[in-house]
Amino acid sequence: MTKLEKIQTEISELPEADVAQLRAWLDELAEQQLDEQIERDAAAGKFDDMMAEALANHNAGRRRPL
Repeated sequence: MTKLEKIQTEISELPEADVAQLRAWLDELAEQQLDEQIERDAAAGKFDDMMAEALANHNAGRRRPL
C-alpha cells in the first residue's frame, strides 16, 4: 500500500467534522500554493507581455467597464 493509499484510508475513517476541517486546510494550502506560483511567475516575467497588451488596449481606449 502506498503512502497516499494509507492516507486515503485514514481519511475515509475520520468523522465528518474532521473531514470538513481537513478539507478547509487543504483549500487554504491550495490557495497558498497558487499565490506562491503566481508570485514566481510574476517575478520571472511571465505576465509582462499580457500586462503590456492590456496597457496598450487601455491607452488606445479599447476597454469597457467591469
